[in-house]
Amino acid sequence: MEFTEGVRFDSLNLSPEIMRAIAQRNIEVSTPVQAGCIPPMMNWQDVIAKAPTGTGKTFAYGIPIVEHIDPANESVQAVILAPTRELAIQITDEVRDLAAFKPGIRCVCLYGGQPIGRQIDTLKKRPQIVVATPGRLADHMKRRTVRVDAVQTVVLDEADRMLDMGFVRDVTHLLDRMNKRKNLGLFSATISREVMDIAWVYQRDAAEITVREDEQNKPDIKQFRMDVSYNGKADAIEKILKETGFDRCMVFCNTKGNTERITKFLQMRDIEAECIHGDIPQRKREQVMDRFRQGKLRVFVSTDVAARGIDVDDVDIVFNCDVPDENQDYIHRIGRTGRAKRQGVAVTLIADYPSKMRIDDIAQKTRNEIVPVTFDDEGRLTPVTE
Repeated sequence: MEFTEGVRFDSLNLSPEIMRAIAQRNIEVSTPVQAGCIPPMMNWQDVIAKAPTGTGKTFAYGIPIVEHIDPANESVQAVILAPTRELAIQITDEVRDLAAFKPGIRCVCLYGGQPIGRQIDTLKKRPQIVVATPGRLADHMKRRTVRVDAVQTVVLDEADRMLDMGFVRDVTHLLDRMNKRKNLGLFSATISREVMDIAWVYQRDAAEITVREDEQNKPDIKQFRMDVSYNGKADAIEKILKETGFDRCMVFCNTKGNTERITKFLQMRDIEAECIHGDIPQRKREQVMDRFRQGKLRVFVSTDVAARGIDVDDVDIVFNCDVPDENQDYIHRIGRTGRAKRQGVAVTLIADYPSKMRIDDIAQKTRNEIVPVTFDDEGRLTPVTE
């Protein structure tokens, strides 16, 4: 079923404690994906939801999970799997916010890159909700530091990305072990063949929820492309930031080396920039992301995988320093801006002919208008005239 509108939260029969947690966010009306997913998940039905990023998927499954938890039962009752540590951390924060007024509900986050001893200590506090990356949860299960035989609800968030990243075997093994579950939620921006395979094997009579990127929820993003030299990308970013005065900027690169390189070039131009990628220690990555979320860092540079799970709803502009290899990555990148009904800006920097061919293909396949621009004599952005 396709959902294009939200509903008032007070029409969903939620507990006073959850309504109080929602009220703290100053929201009264759900997003379409929340309107579609909360009722069937509250009724213990399997759900497969296709929805664009930034549409409130965490609350769509987080609210039913928190409502179902029995605080007196110290078994793990719900497991949420995420492809990256960053997304797992973000989900944990949001679930804890939802459970703020429900005493006795405990949530733990398990991911690689953090000392396993510290996680074992938190597991000894008997959490009822486990948010985890598949590999680290499988590791804990092998060590017998967590038991999932009483789990009632399982959610795969960003299922398409998780399965694309090679977690299929881990995910199916975990689902086989959690065979007493009452419902399984699959949440995904795209329904790939791998996602459908999981749905066919592990779901029964699932409620199918689709949220189309229509004009109501499609981000308002002006998209531009600019020809630059390979070494001129930092200069272009500096000029555009100087002209626009934008305070919050994300820069995407395809490789770890390029994130380091462009960050150094921006810092040399007195632009406050930091980067994250897979080789940077987890603690440093979390510090950089926290600074960006709090508005204390102007430019955040990242690879696609490292940026998953960074949910900031007021990014002014996104730069593609490298043209992404996958069309879906382009959509994910530019979707960081233009949220919360604000207009966003995305600029892709083109330094060679293969990049030009890729951006042409992206524009055609994703049906996005990407306007060629250049700098005029006064350093202002202006459309390229044929």
